[in-house]
Amino acid sequence: MTEPGREAWITGIGIVSGLGEGPDAHWQQLMAGKPQADAASRAPYVIHPLAPVDFDKQIPKKGDQRQMEPWQRIGTYAAGLALDSAGIKGKPDLLAKTDMIVAAGGGERDLSVDTAILTGLRTAENPALFLNEHLMNDLRPTLFLAQLSNLLAGNISIVHGVTGSSRTFMGEEAAGIDAVRIALSRILAGQSELALVGGAHHGERKDMLAQYAFNGYLLKGDFKPVWQRGPAGGFAAASLGAFLVIEAREHAQARGAAPLAKLSAALSDRSDRRPGAVTATLRRLWDQLAAKLDDARYAVISGATGVEPATGEERAFLAERPGLAVRATGSYVGHGVEPQFPMNIALAELGWERAHQCWGKSGSPAGRTLSTSGEFTRVQELAENLRSPVLCHCHSLSLFSLCPTATYPSSPSSPRYPIPASRPRIPPSLSP
Repeated sequence: MTEPGREAWITGIGIVSGLGEGPDAHWQQLMAGKPQADAASRAPYVIHPLAPVDFDKQIPKKGDQRQMEPWQRIGTYAAGLALDSAGIKGKPDLLAKTDMIVAAGGGERDLSVDTAILTGLRTAENPALFLNEHLMNDLRPTLFLAQLSNLLAGNISIVHGVTGSSRTFMGEEAAGIDAVRIALSRILAGQSELALVGGAHHGERKDMLAQYAFNGYLLKGDFKPVWQRGPAGGFAAASLGAFLVIEAREHAQARGAAPLAKLSAALSDRSDRRPGAVTATLRRLWDQLAAKLDDARYAVISGATGVEPATGEERAFLAERPGLAVRATGSYVGHGVEPQFPMNIALAELGWERAHQCWGKSGSPAGRTLSTSGEFTRVQELAENLRSPVLCHCHSLSLFSLCPTATYPSSPSSPRYPIPASRPRIPPSLSP
């Protein structure tokens, strides 16, 4: 239950993807409008590989790096960036009460062993005996431990000293949505003061690509923007990490932390696969969020993947609101499954921050408010507003999520900033 007067601020952001690391690199690439998609290394499938990263900056011990799989290194690195951004890295008194909520999938496979076993099974006289013997003798003893999804949280704790409570959620995109939703709920209820929330995904994994390919979910052939992938489209798997530091307003003010945005709501819902179910669910979510949208000046940053029919049903919902500016992030960062929702919220805040700078307005960024909501179906999408409210909406393979509103609220201490006659240019990279 929400305590009266409680607010949740985003005070730190850590992002790394194919566009680079940190807000500046992402903004520059988005403004350049040049997706970093790769259609060759995992042909015929299109992926968004991770940009070159010096992991030593956030994971200084080589021994720590060696015992991590790529997705764990990506996540631990992004978490370090978020802690740096919030000004709490290296401060044991703050890290000791930082609650961690991580969205993660399973660990990576030993592909050489898997390949050898699958090859040998074809000619084995006793396939069952062959399989058991090689699984027992060929797999390294630590592989099972490497499969544990909560190892990312463990590595963040070891490397960065985050020692508050720890929760790890599995469940693809839903895990990322629930990580944000529960962190916000705990802070608003007075059960937490400071939280590190996010996840990581290694989209270049051959075993993971095979699983999605078997179901026909991957984008094949040449790269195409999300909205141009058509009925036979799919998603381009991404390597990315995204973490947010979410903090109670009173706690942030007490330590002199500057807010990047206020997170006001996080909602989620489910839909089945009947035709029109996604559109209907989005309408219900919109009705819940409409009261938080205090004017008609908002845009949508969509994390839609291009997988049908969910992408088409989402577009049908958006078409019911003519004049709504829609921008798709999946065309530029790709689709990262578990961390996609935190990544999209980070990009929403980034758009607000840069728009604020373009307008040349002074004042506290605490006026920027993010409300989020999510719905689960078969694609992922995000929405943001570079003008008054921000809507973040995310759908993907197994779920869909919508996150609305960022706004400059009116109050005696934080008056609404006037909207300029000409709004700043929206990055071409975020166009539909």
